[in-house]
Amino acid sequence: MWKRAFSRSAPQLWNSLPPDIGLRAVLKLPAAVLRESSAALCSAASVKLWTNRPSLLSGPKARSVTGSFAVPQPVRQYARAPKIKKTGPESQLSDLPPTMLKMDYAAVPLAQTTDDIVRRLLSLELASHTEKLQLKKEQLIAKVQRDENDRSSEEVKVAILTARIRNYQEHLQKHHKDKANKRRMLMAIDQRKKLLKHLRLIRYDAFEKVCEQLGIAYTFPPEYYRRATRRWLAKKEFCIKVFKAVQKQKAEQRLKMKNLGSTESKAAETNAAEIQ
Repeated sequence: MWKRAFSRSAPQLWNSLPPDIGLRAVLKLPAAVLRESSAALCSAASVKLWTNRPSLLSGPKARSVTGSFAVPQPVRQYARAPKIKKTGPESQLSDLPPTMLKMDYAAVPLAQTTDDIVRRLLSLELASHTEKLQLKKEQLIAKVQRDENDRSSEEVKVAILTARIRNYQEHLQKHHKDKANKRRMLMAIDQRKKLLKHLRLIRYDAFEKVCEQLGIAYTFPPEYYRRATRRWLAKKEFCIKVFKAVQKQKAEQRLKMKNLGSTESKAAETNAAEIQ
């Protein structure tokens, strides 16, 4: 670095020396003198470089001082616009009022007449997420259950799975990398689909009621699709031939049994006529 700067500043250094001095005298100068002269020339060149670029400085042109750099003025930091927070969908627990008592104390008459501090401790204001979720499950079960003691019907199972699925969805919106809970949510969705499909086949009115009360949009499963390969087509054609052959044999056996039964009935009738 110093050698490069000295090689560039060598002509200026030669011009700054007296004209009557020779090359041998310059080479015999001590290294300290040459070092100081080259450093002075480099600092002057750098100051000139900084002062000749007004675009690097903000504001009026700064005065250049020998042996120092021009310091740009500080830039004003203007206030940024506040970031708008994204509002996600409402939680299924948002409709639960904080003044509602917990499920264990709702049927206790003494809890209704206690003071405010104890009532706050027994209400949902200081309840955990698990307690709120349990209360929400009970509310969904009460909408679709057949009677007061119904706890094992398909409608009740669908209600419990619905509350669990919505809880998983709210959790995954905040923690989208939680693969374990995502797997549990997908398993619960598949289980609920099977229950709804079976309920739709055996009790269509109950199926419509469950979907309406719980706000479930039932989508039909896609049709079965399989890529038609030559091996699969040959196997399918062979299975169809076997099926037709079996059906033909069964039809022949039924016809044979029918003819045998008719002949036996005719023989029985003739025997009865002969006896008479």
